[in-house]
Formats: sequence, C-alpha cells, structure tokens
Amino acid sequence: MGHTYVIGNFKGGVGKTKTVTMLAYESAVVKKKKTLVIDLDPQGNATSVLAKTGNVSSIEKNITDGFSSGSLKDQITPIFENLDLIASNTAFRNLSKLLLQKFPEDELKQINYLKDLIAPIKGDYDAIYLDVPPTISDYSDNAMLAADFCIIVLQTQELSLDGAQTYIAYMQYLVDNYNAELNVLGIIPCMLKPSGRVDTKVLDQAKELYGGNVLNTIVKYQERLKVYDVQGIEMNENVNGKIDMWDKKAHDVFINVLDELTEHENYFIERS
Repeated sequence: MGHTYVIGNFKGGVGKTKTVTMLAYESAVVKKKKTLVIDLDPQGNATSVLAKTGNVSSIEKNITDGFSSGSLKDQITPIFENLDLIASNTAFRNLSKLLLQKFPEDELKQINYLKDLIAPIKGDYDAIYLDVPPTISDYSDNAMLAADFCIIVLQTQELSLDGAQTYIAYMQYLVDNYNAELNVLGIIPCMLKPSGRVDTKVLDQAKELYGGNVLNTIVKYQERLKVYDVQGIEMNENVNGKIDMWDKKAHDVFINVLDELTEHENYFIERS
C-alpha cells in the first residue's frame, strides 16, 4: 500500500499546485508508479492542468459526487498510463455544508471523512497526492488527517515562510489533538530570484529553523513551467530523438525533488 501526500503552505501562490502536478507526473512517467491526484481545491487548477496533459476534453466525475455518495472509486478519471485523477469542481466550495449535513455535531467524522473515503482505494496506488486550498479549513483538516506525509512548498519570501511555519504549527495541533499520523517529509524551496538578497535570507532562515527537512534541490523560476500551466505538462523530443532541452531542465528539477523526498521517506520507514 502506497502513501498519501498533502502539499501545503498557508500562503497562496507559492507553487503548490505546480508541485502536485509535476511530482505526480514524474511519479507516474519516470518512476512508473501507479499515481493518483485528488484535487480538493474548488478552483480546480490541478484538474485543468492534468486534463490538458492527458488530452482529456471533458471530465464528468468529480470529488463532490464522491463526498456526497460516500465513495471515491467511481469518481476516478484516467489521465494516462499510471496516472489517475479525482477532479474538483466549483460545487466543492460547499464542503463545510456537506460535512455538516452528513455528520451533524460529529467533528471527528467530519474531519476524518476523506481518510475514510481514501481507505478503500489506497491499496490500488503507490502514491496519492492531495492538492488543497491554502486555508485553515475543512479542506486542510481532511487532507492532513488523510495524509501520511506533508510536503511543504516554500517560496523564498517572508510571507511564504510565515505560511510554512503556521502550516507546521497547525499540523502539530492536529497531531496532538486528533491523533493525526503525519510527518513533514520535506520543505521544497522555490526561488524566483536565486541571487536576490531576500530570497537567500529566507532560505537561510528556513534552514536554521528546519535543518535537513529543507531539500537541497531548489526549484528556480523557469518559463517552461509556466507553459505547462497553459497547455499541460509535456516531455517533447527534438528531431534527434532526445528530450527537448527546456523540457528536460524542467523535469530534472522535479525528478531530483522526488528522489530527495523518497530518501526522506525511507528514513522515516526505517525508524518506524
């Protein structure tokens, strides 16, 4: 049985969805692992990117219907070999109402519902990635309690570091009060200006605070990653049969991130 990963930070716009979709792509295509992405964000950005990636023109199945019916199994959309998606939709903005209707006055069942829904399908996958809105909410509560590991995306800005610290503190609150079994697998530094004074300062602060949890691989700004948001993730070959230079550069970074996270995961498994 594989593990479930929530990608987090309580600051928006730091690259969480990009990280989810790229890690899932490398997991499925490069590592040949059976991978599932569950999009818990009503904005559906991960859904949009992966639909374009798999040339899926229309997705009828969605997370809202899965939460309403009590089963995610019938809401899985294949994207391509080894990669599946449970899509989000705007109706999922009513998650709080849905949970209250299903489990009135039972907070434990409300915040553990996603974990219960994932349980029957978890054995079908090597890796499950959760994309979540950057808020303290029913979305983050359900995702954290359903996940085995948390991966934090840290854009090297002061507010992003604050968001990461708040995220870790809130994660610890859930561990202490709701018996969540969740560990920080790694902190991925994303730098817009690798030579910028602020970026370097924030990265140094993160390393002082979290030591080896901060990955050595740094995700730097790449125009090709922005292109993937528009037309889907690609790995094109040139006329010589080699992977396009800019695609290779973009993918190599996230392959390295995935390798580092796997090393951290093996460490946790050996200790347990």
